[in-house]
Amino acid sequence: MGIFALKEDRPTPKEVYNWRVYVCAATASMAACTIGYDSAFIGTTLALPSFIDEFKFEEKSDSEVALLKQNIVSVYQAGAFFGSLAAYFTSYYLGRRKSLFLFSVIFMVGAGMMLGANGDRGLGLIIAGRVLAGLGVGGCSNMTPIYISELAPPAVRGRLVGLYEVGWQAGGLVGFWINYGVNKTLAPSHSQWLIPFAVQLIPAGLLLIGAVFIPESPRWLFSKGRNEEGLKILCWMRNLPEEHIYIVEEMNYINEDIERFHNDVGAGLWKPFRSLKDRKIQWRFMIGTLLFLFQNGSGINAINYYSPTVFKSLGITGTNTGFLTTGIFGVVKTVLTFVWIMVLIDHMGRRNLLMIGAAGGAFCMYFIGAYIKIAGTANVDTTATEGINLTPGGTAAIFFFYLWTAFYTPSWNGTPWVLNSEMFDVNTRSLGQANAAASNWFYNFIVARFTVTMFAKMGYLVYIFFASLMVVSIIFVFFCIPETKGVPLEAMDRLFEVKPVRKAHSVILEELRLHDEEFRQNIAGVDLKEEKAATEQVETKDV
Repeated sequence: MGIFALKEDRPTPKEVYNWRVYVCAATASMAACTIGYDSAFIGTTLALPSFIDEFKFEEKSDSEVALLKQNIVSVYQAGAFFGSLAAYFTSYYLGRRKSLFLFSVIFMVGAGMMLGANGDRGLGLIIAGRVLAGLGVGGCSNMTPIYISELAPPAVRGRLVGLYEVGWQAGGLVGFWINYGVNKTLAPSHSQWLIPFAVQLIPAGLLLIGAVFIPESPRWLFSKGRNEEGLKILCWMRNLPEEHIYIVEEMNYINEDIERFHNDVGAGLWKPFRSLKDRKIQWRFMIGTLLFLFQNGSGINAINYYSPTVFKSLGITGTNTGFLTTGIFGVVKTVLTFVWIMVLIDHMGRRNLLMIGAAGGAFCMYFIGAYIKIAGTANVDTTATEGINLTPGGTAAIFFFYLWTAFYTPSWNGTPWVLNSEMFDVNTRSLGQANAAASNWFYNFIVARFTVTMFAKMGYLVYIFFASLMVVSIIFVFFCIPETKGVPLEAMDRLFEVKPVRKAHSVILEELRLHDEEFRQNIAGVDLKEEKAATEQVETKDV
């Protein structure tokens, strides 16, 4: 089997892997472009000389500037936290597609408000606009992975949900480079720092247009009793007629799952909360929360939001040089994300990627922390001459920083989103994803709010702290997270019941194989009986 060969839960017609499912997933992933762009551009925009001059940062003390920057960055995460929770309610009443449309509108209103800020009006419009923009991306971060996972064939579900991460990195790549570009090509002015804020509207506008044309999630329609509409969309998505055995089997899985949970939990906005009484469901919610704790605990968002501060601690001085180094960081992340989505996520699986990524990343962070402690680079002057003032040890630290990126990106960067989009049942999927997305933005807020203070107070210990959390995450993944690649959404409950966790995946795939054989034999038996009855009827008429 080649590296692109797919491991399927059952025989799958080639028609299923068609352009329609990829286009729908890519369209929904424009939401991630918006999120990725913001996570990358804001830190370097706040470091632009034109922004510093217009809002008179030089007249403030270092502590006041640090607090102001942290507030500008972190109110976005605070808004996203509440937006991700609000998406649970909008998805129940409006569905996945209309929710994406709604939250895209909210984001664009917030982004538009930011464009009205200037030195005379102050930063109020930027802060208020970032709260609204946060609400918008928070809701989209909940809806997008769910929407994609519900329309994806199991064998390529990781790859399709991974498009969400590709969108995130593509937006981040633009965000990392845009301030280098405007700083190199434009004289310091109001327009220079305004351009990066205006670019936010491009991916949000594309999502707004795309949400008009993509279909609703068929699984959501089935859960609302709109079976005829759901079947039509499912057949269109799979490019198969409704009488095809693949469609019949998928409908059988979906209907069994919906019926079981309507009987056990019941339909309704608040009914899924009753399932939280079940310790097994509680544990899955806890897994979702801890995945994002360890993701943010790796240090990624400290680097995303405050990359100039990070590179300063390694000996990189000057605005343009810092921006250039940050831009290269974005390129490395984007390239490795494509490797992750095309090869790793549906072949190596979720568990192996997380453990290998954490092990390699921890080693790199320990090295960087040790270098900063020994070399004493944490207090390099940011106003120093443009350049890379590195000792041989500093060069090694930069190498290990990019090596850390190579370990982190194809593991913890997108895999937690894939896991959370697929590990919940039909009745708790929206609630579970709301919990996961809210957890992500909560930890994101903590990182954004306190990173500058942490670097000022802890120095090299910040890197030791991140490395130690990554070591703990290896133990967590090994004992708590089963492999989910290739497992249908409707089999996730059974997957999380199998012990030990490391063997659950192979056990479930064997059970699915036996179930598939039995189902096909039953279908074949019915066809034979009908054929026999028809033959006997013809013979009777002849007599």
